[in-house]
Amino acid sequence: MTFTLDTWERSRAIRTAIDELPFVRGLGDGTLDRERFTYYMAQDALYLADYARVLATLAGQATDPDDTTFWADSARTAVAVERELHGAHVQDFAAVTRSPTCLAYTSYLASLTTQGSYAVAVAGVLPCYWIYQDVGDALLRSAGDLTTHAYGDWIGTYADEAFAASVATAKAIADRCAEGACAETVERMHVAYATASRYEWMFWDAAWRQETWPV
Repeated sequence: MTFTLDTWERSRAIRTAIDELPFVRGLGDGTLDRERFTYYMAQDALYLADYARVLATLAGQATDPDDTTFWADSARTAVAVERELHGAHVQDFAAVTRSPTCLAYTSYLASLTTQGSYAVAVAGVLPCYWIYQDVGDALLRSAGDLTTHAYGDWIGTYADEAFAASVATAKAIADRCAEGACAETVERMHVAYATASRYEWMFWDAAWRQETWPV
């Protein structure tokens, strides 16, 4: 069994929990209120700005030229999407601060790039690709006619063949890393993937709660 198939099965409960979140359900059936959606867009833009830096770091750590190119291109794409979200959905971006969950998630991913294992860092960034795609596929199936859906224009962006290809590439890199790694490193990869998956759940949940700093 490949690493990605194994880690997906191990984290099935987390993935199911994401589908059951009120934010995701409300997004799918169009009942999500606009304030929560706007909060999510703002936090997603902040997340992507930091995520792009993590991907750029991976590009520098990769020893395979194709990996370097992929991570560098992905970092550039993340910055472009961040700017689009910034301009289209957030009116006063200067007033937005990273939520505790957003900061914790990106800080965790950044920490993985300092622990001496490219493979573990790759596993950590994978949920953002794979879970995002999987949630998007589910939303596309449940949303129905996107022309009349409250968030149809945004849900429609999930149907992106280029993004689907990038998910496949990220998974292939993770599998290749695991194939050449010792058992201890592979287990660390599983932990990194599961932890980042939990942060994905927390990110959606934080948007529903419109999480702020307690003090």
